Amino acid sequence: MTETVTLAHGAGGKQTSELIDKVFKEYFANPDLTGDDAAVLTPPKGKMAMTTDGFIVSPRFFPGGNIGKLSICGTVNDLACMGARPLYLTCSFVIEEGFPMEELRQIARAMKDTAQECGVRIVAGDTKVAGRGQVDGVFITTTGVGEILEGVETSGTLARPGDAILVTGDIGRHGCTVLLSRDSYGIEAEVTSDCAPLWHLVESALEAAPHLHVIRDATRGGVGTVLYEIAGQSGVGQHCGSGGSCGKRCLRPAWTGAAVSGLRGDPGHDRSPGGSRRAAGRAASDEVCGKRRKDRNRNRSISGPCCHDYGAGIQNNAAAARQRAAAAHLLRRPP
Repeated sequence: MTETVTLAHGAGGKQTSELIDKVFKEYFANPDLTGDDAAVLTPPKGKMAMTTDGFIVSPRFFPGGNIGKLSICGTVNDLACMGARPLYLTCSFVIEEGFPMEELRQIARAMKDTAQECGVRIVAGDTKVAGRGQVDGVFITTTGVGEILEGVETSGTLARPGDAILVTGDIGRHGCTVLLSRDSYGIEAEVTSDCAPLWHLVESALEAAPHLHVIRDATRGGVGTVLYEIAGQSGVGQHCGSGGSCGKRCLRPAWTGAAVSGLRGDPGHDRSPGGSRRAAGRAASDEVCGKRRKDRNRNRSISGPCCHDYGAGIQNNAAAARQRAAAAHLLRRPP
């Protein structure tokens, strides 16, 4: 094969077949992957969830992941937030002419590894090659289908007064990582993306608290946007603190707060695709936190309760000024 993707790889001839066979089939091979026009699949026994998501990220490789891993995590996590076990995925690539073939292999390998981690199968796909400058490297779209666990119902409309808001993972870690990876700000910080598939985490939480009724993956817009969306859907206000009651780290870890606040941003609105936000009754929240202590050592916290007063919106008592002051001490600028 050539060392870079050419327009011929998208023309449907020999080079297209070569690209599919030596890159995509090599990594995505499984009993359900089709070479026909559509995959023929066994449907879920009960209700199913279906979602689709497009992925554009710059840089496409960052500490802790790449656009390939992100494309699997994003769609699998959307299914997980509806209480659905991920079953099948399709993927579509738009690749820029001249894209390095080795980078494409690394992206496909990351997709394979992430799909295997959460037990989902890539069953169909499509590839298009655009001329130089028409896309930025590679764009990926994934569509997923999952089986909703029996008795599970989750929705932002179901938040109610008295619910506890549980947060897994650090706030803004992924967004901060991507921002610093662009190397445009002269800031050095050891930050790694928390991009990860959440299905097993959600499954264990639902085992501990079957009546968990709101789950969200904080991607675009971060935790702040997710909480506003839930407030808008349910008409329930929320009080958010900066400390956690059952985790090792506070809701806004210092290094993320310093990095993002130092750039005049807000970590509460930065992406965290490896963390989830959940609303549960107070008793259920203790069960979920207890379950998480026995599972992987991920940070978790209870950030605050839901309240009756929707007019209060999202109340956050984080000391933003102190975070900006701390930036100079926590982050080193190169000479």
